Amino acid sequence: MLTQAVETYLAVRRAAGFALRRVGSHLKSFAAFSEARKQHFVSTDIAIEWAGLAQSVPQRARRLGTITRFARYLRAEDERHEVPPAIFGAETSARPIPYILTEKQIQQLVAAASQSKHRLCGATYSTLFALLACTGLRASEAIQLRFDDITPDGLVIRRTKFRKSRLVPLSLAHDMSGRIST
Repeated sequence: MLTQAVETYLAVRRAAGFALRRVGSHLKSFAAFSEARKQHFVSTDIAIEWAGLAQSVPQRARRLGTITRFARYLRAEDERHEVPPAIFGAETSARPIPYILTEKQIQQLVAAASQSKHRLCGATYSTLFALLACTGLRASEAIQLRFDDITPDGLVIRRTKFRKSRLVPLSLAHDMSGRIST
C-alpha cells in the first residue's frame, strides 16, 4: 500500500515541477522498510527508526522531514497515517549572515584581482568581480555567460538556479575612448 502511495505522491509532486531524485529513492526505501515490518500506514515509530539509520544527525533530520511531508499528504485523505515530529532537529542549518562589502572594499578587491602575475587571469577575475558587484548575479550565472548573452537590453541569464531564464538590465555608456563601460 505504501509503495503505491509513494508512486502517486511522487507523480503529483513531479507534475508540479519538482525533480525529487533523492526524495524519491528515500520514500521508496521507507515504503519497503515499512512493508517489511507489515506496516501499511506511516507510523511515527517506523519513520523514526528508518530515519535513524542515516549516518549523521543532519541526514536523519532530512530523511524524517521527507517522511513528514509525505505523511501530511497521505493524512489529508486517511487519518491512520501519523505525522512524525522533528525529533532530529531542523532539516537545514541556518544560513550564514551575509557580509556586505562596501564600495571601497569592492574597489580594492577588483584592483587586487587585476594585479595577478598572469595578465589574462587578472583581467578575467577583476572583470568577474566587478560584474558580480554591479549586477548581483550568482557566481555560477556569471561564469556561464557567453558573448551571445549580451544584448542591447542587458544580459540574458539562461537556466538559473530554478532552471528559468531572466534578463538583467545593464546601463551601457560609451566613454571617450569608444569602449563600453557600465
